[in-house]
Amino acid sequence: MVTKKTILIIEDEPHIVLGLQDALEFEGFRVVSASKGRDGVAAAKHEKPDAVLLDLMLPDMNGYKVCEELRRWDAFVPIVMLTARSQEVDKIRGLDAGADDYVTKPFSVGELIARIRAIFRRAGRPPGAAPEIVTVGAARINLSAHSLEAEGETRELSFYEVELLRLLHERVGQPVSRDEILSKVWGLEASSTNRTVDNFIVKLRRKLEDKPEQPKHILTVYGFGYKLVP
Repeated sequence: MVTKKTILIIEDEPHIVLGLQDALEFEGFRVVSASKGRDGVAAAKHEKPDAVLLDLMLPDMNGYKVCEELRRWDAFVPIVMLTARSQEVDKIRGLDAGADDYVTKPFSVGELIARIRAIFRRAGRPPGAAPEIVTVGAARINLSAHSLEAEGETRELSFYEVELLRLLHERVGQPVSRDEILSKVWGLEASSTNRTVDNFIVKLRRKLEDKPEQPKHILTVYGFGYKLVP
């Protein structure tokens, strides 16, 4: 018997919860929900979900704080933030708080499910499909432990940061297009307005590069994408 993967929805708008629950259960997921941040954190600890959908605006505490609380409890559970805010600064703040991804309301349920399936597809890779320890410059990266060691400091990596690094390392020295990254890591179709890849490159450079504003290892291939130089 195959165990269903559990999705925790932390959202205070009942019609959104109901719509997501119906769609996710139809796709074969088990769904639990909470309408407040504190209840969501408690549900996460009790239910141990495989992924979390987290609203930014909650009645008792904001989603950034909830995300930080969830990260203190579990460094690896994928967290997708649901936000009505489209400003880039708000999205970056959510990613910095520990979110793995974000979607802006109103969103396509089909796109959200595609992102969730991409998370589980990448996480379910057969052992040995790619190196689990990689070295980039002075940094030693443990892909299975989601950690990066550099200058005597250990930094945690999110699910998508690991998967983005893994893909770039598989093609080390070769340009990888934004469209391919978006498809293989996020399970999404190309979009000229989607800045997801660029935002995660910014985050990775902060953790990996000595001078993120003058990167030596994650290089931009203008008009195309990125490449990794070890």
